[in-house]
Amino acid sequence: MLSRCLAALLAVGAASVVHAQVTVDGAWARATVPNQSATGAFMRLTAQKDVVLTGASSPAADIVEVHEMWLDKDIMRMRPADRVPLKAGQTIELKSGGLHVMMMDLKKQLKAGERVPLTLSFTAADGSVSKVEVNATAGFAPPAR
Repeated sequence: MLSRCLAALLAVGAASVVHAQVTVDGAWARATVPNQSATGAFMRLTAQKDVVLTGASSPAADIVEVHEMWLDKDIMRMRPADRVPLKAGQTIELKSGGLHVMMMDLKKQLKAGERVPLTLSFTAADGSVSKVEVNATAGFAPPAR
């Protein structure tokens, strides 16, 4: 009986989420107007060890993806970025016009001052997954530093 309990505890421990190795600073989401269906979220991410940003989710939107934007011959292009590597000690800024979190099929208008919950997923080299819970403040401009 004891061996079965120990095996069960080890199995649960192996499946648990590793504590996050990334700190988030200055998180905000662009506030929306009525009937707007998409917006972006922005922040600075600093990794304590090498990890890869592999996804995001939010109860505020049906679809949440990490996107990258770039200028191509005077045309702004955007596409999902499935993997964003962060090196230990490195800070990456998710910002308008570059890497950012794209929230689509919003469930309601995001009004200035509201908190927008986000969950960021990171994978380490050993395959362990960590999640960081973020409360971005909705606004029409980034918060003052």
